[in-house]
Amino acid sequence: MKIKRILWLILGFIGVGLGAVGAVVPMLPAFPFLMLALLGFGKSSERLHTWFIGTKLYKDNLESFVRGQGMTKKTKIRIMVTVTLLMAFGFFMMFRKDLFIPCAILAGVWLFHILYFAFGVKKYVPDEPKEITEV
Repeated sequence: MKIKRILWLILGFIGVGLGAVGAVVPMLPAFPFLMLALLGFGKSSERLHTWFIGTKLYKDNLESFVRGQGMTKKTKIRIMVTVTLLMAFGFFMMFRKDLFIPCAILAGVWLFHILYFAFGVKKYVPDEPKEITEV
């Protein structure tokens, strides 16, 4: 049981590390790594899970999605741009070597990602602070 917990813990830290790098490096997506960290910490330690859901990284990228509210427009666009750049690089490398079937598969995966994030993930608009007006 202890080995399983340690493996989940390691997976959580790997997810946080790659997610943090992905938050600042435009070619690396943060979202899937942060989901991995959430899973790893959730399975390994209640204390680390509580810490992770309190971080700015989690709050900016995952909180609204995990609660079922969707993602902000900015987060959705950032994910779609990152996926497009990464897949364009892979597409270019395969296309140069005349690998047309893998290119077609990659294009289909890219199209699915774009359609999913554009139409499948709800758009979340955070509540604006309301102004208090005197009557």
